[in-house]
Amino acid sequence: MKSTLSRTPMPARFAIGIILILAITLALFILLMAPPMSELGLMALFLGITALVSALAGFAAYRLGWIDLSPTLRWTLLGGYALASILTFFNVWFSAQMMFASEHDLLLAIVLLVFASGMAMVLGYFLSSTVTERIHLLKGAAEQLAKGDLKTRVPVHGRDEVAALAATFNQMAEQLQAADQKQRELESLRRDLIAWVSHDLQTPLASMRAILEALSDGVVDEPEMVNRYLNTARRDVRSLSALIDDLFQMAQLDAGGFPLNRAQTSLNDLISDTLENFSELAYRESITLEGRVEPNVDPIFMDTQAIGRVLNNLISNALRYTSAGGKIYVSAQRTAKGVEATVSDTGEGIRVEDIPNIFERFYRGEKSRNRGTGGAGLGLAIARGIVRAHGGEIRVESELGKGTRFIFQLP
Repeated sequence: MKSTLSRTPMPARFAIGIILILAITLALFILLMAPPMSELGLMALFLGITALVSALAGFAAYRLGWIDLSPTLRWTLLGGYALASILTFFNVWFSAQMMFASEHDLLLAIVLLVFASGMAMVLGYFLSSTVTERIHLLKGAAEQLAKGDLKTRVPVHGRDEVAALAATFNQMAEQLQAADQKQRELESLRRDLIAWVSHDLQTPLASMRAILEALSDGVVDEPEMVNRYLNTARRDVRSLSALIDDLFQMAQLDAGGFPLNRAQTSLNDLISDTLENFSELAYRESITLEGRVEPNVDPIFMDTQAIGRVLNNLISNALRYTSAGGKIYVSAQRTAKGVEATVSDTGEGIRVEDIPNIFERFYRGEKSRNRGTGGAGLGLAIARGIVRAHGGEIRVESELGKGTRFIFQLP
């Protein structure tokens, strides 16, 4: 009903209001005084004339746009009170002049009407001041916001439209502050990205250049040493290739263009194959690598290669930070939301301050960026991107010195 009324044009609402008041007044006249039909007709005529004059005056003020000429909202409201008082005075005076037999009563009514109009104006000024003061607060806060003070907020009082506007303003300011903070973080990340990529590309390139120069200049001529240099160069090439692949995959995930070739397949087989691929490395590092998948998990609608990449990243990350004698355990089970896979280790754990940023690209808790103790910092970011592309989510639980658990869910 409120929605229908708000869609009704303003002049139509004004006319409906006048007709409603006229009908209510005549109904009260009949109910309280039970007049004969002649007096009822006369009263209807008087009220109709005064209602018509009031309607014409109000509509003329509306059409002339007197509200637009007002310098402040306070004067607009006072103007409305003044017009209402004048029309009330005219209505009562006209009716009294037609109906009152005593001139004394007519003059008394005029005096009382002047007093009532004055009181209405004073009360209107007082009430309008409370509204305009809140609007001035909003205006001042908007000016502060325009100057860049994104911490500006306004107090919210009441439940009316001004209070709703204040709440909306605060919500907008919070969103602007969050967007500004996000922009600052992105700018900082962009600067860090350039530095980090330069570092991670420069290190193997410098190594390969030194090797090639040594081989080209004949500094190294012993076959055993030459093979060692070539193996080092081959390892650096693989490192560069892996980093470039990671960057390309990260760019695809950011652009939303990461291709998923999903089909009904076996997570049990995928976990088994992944564990087999890492078994030799785990054996050399003296780390126990085990896994278990519940019987009711398969089949799963997923991209086998992409989820395999997630498992590879998580297990290689666990191997990197688990010392000799430790254990890595991979499991999968059905839940109410789908399938939950877990990669847990007994490694060194993650510091509390690093956990919120662990899935950010190029973020590494080890600040020296030594590739011997960590990768480029893209593995976990890529894992999160792939899981989210599947409509799932990934999280981490860790306790320093006791180990870490990465859990990802697939719908």
